[in-house]
Amino acid sequence: MKNTIIAFAVIFFIAGFTSSAQIDRSKQPEPGPAPKINIGKPESFTLDNGLKVLIVENHKLPRVTVSLSLDNPPFTEGAQAGVAGLTGSLLGAGSINISKDEFNEEIDYLGARLNFHSSGASANTLSKYFPRVLELMAEGALHPNFTKEEFDKEKDRSLENLKSNAKDVAYNARRVRSALAYGKDHPYGEFSTQESVEGLRLEHVQSYYDTYFVPQNAYLVVIGDVQSGKVKNLIKDNFSHWEQRKLPELNLPEVTNEEYTQINFVDMPNAVQSEISLINTIHLTKNDEDFFAAQIANKILGGGGEARLFLNLREDKGYTYGAYSSIGDDKYTSTFVASASVRNTVTDSAVVAFLDEIHRIRDEKVSEEELKNAKSKFTGDFVLSLEQPSTIARFALNIETDDLDKDFYETYLEKLDAVTAEDVQRVARKYFKVNNSRIVVVGKAAEILDNLKKTTYKEKEIPIRYFDKYGNETEEPAGRKELDPSITAETVFQNYLKTIGGREVLEAINSVHMLARTSIQGQQLNLEMKYTRDNKALTSVGMGGNVISKQVFDGENGYAMVQGQKTEYSEDQINAAKNEITMFTELNTKNAEVDGIENVNGSDAYVVKLGQSSKAFYDTETGLRVKSVNTVSQNGQTMEIPTEYSNYKEVDGLKVPHTISQALGPQTLEFEVSEIKFNEGVSEEDFQ
Repeated sequence: MKNTIIAFAVIFFIAGFTSSAQIDRSKQPEPGPAPKINIGKPESFTLDNGLKVLIVENHKLPRVTVSLSLDNPPFTEGAQAGVAGLTGSLLGAGSINISKDEFNEEIDYLGARLNFHSSGASANTLSKYFPRVLELMAEGALHPNFTKEEFDKEKDRSLENLKSNAKDVAYNARRVRSALAYGKDHPYGEFSTQESVEGLRLEHVQSYYDTYFVPQNAYLVVIGDVQSGKVKNLIKDNFSHWEQRKLPELNLPEVTNEEYTQINFVDMPNAVQSEISLINTIHLTKNDEDFFAAQIANKILGGGGEARLFLNLREDKGYTYGAYSSIGDDKYTSTFVASASVRNTVTDSAVVAFLDEIHRIRDEKVSEEELKNAKSKFTGDFVLSLEQPSTIARFALNIETDDLDKDFYETYLEKLDAVTAEDVQRVARKYFKVNNSRIVVVGKAAEILDNLKKTTYKEKEIPIRYFDKYGNETEEPAGRKELDPSITAETVFQNYLKTIGGREVLEAINSVHMLARTSIQGQQLNLEMKYTRDNKALTSVGMGGNVISKQVFDGENGYAMVQGQKTEYSEDQINAAKNEITMFTELNTKNAEVDGIENVNGSDAYVVKLGQSSKAFYDTETGLRVKSVNTVSQNGQTMEIPTEYSNYKEVDGLKVPHTISQALGPQTLEFEVSEIKFNEGVSEEDFQ
């Protein structure tokens, strides 16, 4: 026995020695074949009414997630645009059997989350409460109680959202981009307006629900700590009575691209940066043989911080905080989009940079390193996703809704690994239609249009067409207007001072204390500002009785405090505060210079430069200050923060704006002033 063991040891030693002697360690070993993934299958069944059910058991945590989704074909809402969203907001407001208050109270008592939308619902709950939560989901989805009272509330809220988005440059850019690419008569291109929502009635909501909320294209997915047998019975009890109704016939208009690449410009005078999108429509689905190569091509071009667009426009040129691209795989139609928000002064240069990168990936093969890195990123994301029980359900749902082969995800990595550099170039030429693209630019005509009109690529001018923010073709917007030489900063300021109450009134004010409020995501945000004549300032923002952030400057030094963390002002910030903080700018024309006339919300305004980093705008008719823009730099990037002033009211003989709107990225906060005090409510302790 001992000799046998020794013999085996010698054999293994010789085999190991021989094997190691034959390996050339100077060469990187070739990767093995991509593994075939063994993905679990959910249990599934279909009710007689057509509702398809997928169940994934996972007993690691005592929780259950449920989602109901309607996979209906897209349809146009026409004159009733906005009815789908309004219907979705009314679902879940109780049911015909349970009042709204009782419904919400029970959901809160169970500690569950239950949400409804126009094409389904979702819920998350502890497993012991799952039967009741599923029952409540069915109640809210299948027995809605559409009341006039709730309809009016949601309609007003929808109108208010449209109003608040009217000046949001990014929002309008996305809307007009889709409208131009698909056409406003296509479901993916139409949008709701103030007029269409105002015309909606409760019967339109009921009609929409009766027509489109049907079970034959619906999927109910249950994931978590459940037993399939019990789930089947619960679903049959709650959803089997959901009646089928015939859907309208699908009648989608044809989607085509332009015959030549062109700039489609939309003037938004309040824009502090330009929104650029290169867009073309495509027909690509998950079961298309080009799918994996197209995903790799997009990943290399603009799929993240390591992609070419990001490295070029941000890291190399510093035009933007980020530049990206995306490629859709909708089974009806979709788009390829490359986009970024860039500084006004580099808008035309950024357009050229986009064209350079898209042409390059079409004209040249990507490097093996880029190809390998893109595959690795997809592989890593795919493998990580397999750790989530929801992945199994999502994959199974995709197989059903996108008509995929049953082994689509099992062979996912194998198909991904098979993509070559030649494949990437081929699909880039096919789907990145740079010669048939719309270059949609939404920005401030007064600052960018002159240069944009001169934009050329490969010694050819890029034709430009003009549209409004609703996608209607218009005339070329007016650029900067000629300024009367007699208009100076002094004359503009004098007119302003006269309009609001006179220089003497302002000179008698030594301090200002202002309180204002706005709402954000349903929460009230409170703003407090204090200023003194000797350039001291305090700005405090609070919510729910707590101070979220505070900035203090005592005339010599300052600090910012965010959620209790205090940061002292840098030397640059101190210098900026000394130059810019002043209670009434218009009392001193030092460093002020008129810089033209621009449009602000439909009216002309004189632009007055106040030093290097701020501007103020004064209405040419009323003389009132209607806007200011401050330029700030952070992390090597420069951005402009606009503030608009309106709703002037008299306080102690002085006209003061009571509505102050400030744009913060894609969001605009509209503060309503609740109180203003002059020469009271301010002490030295405020600036400690």
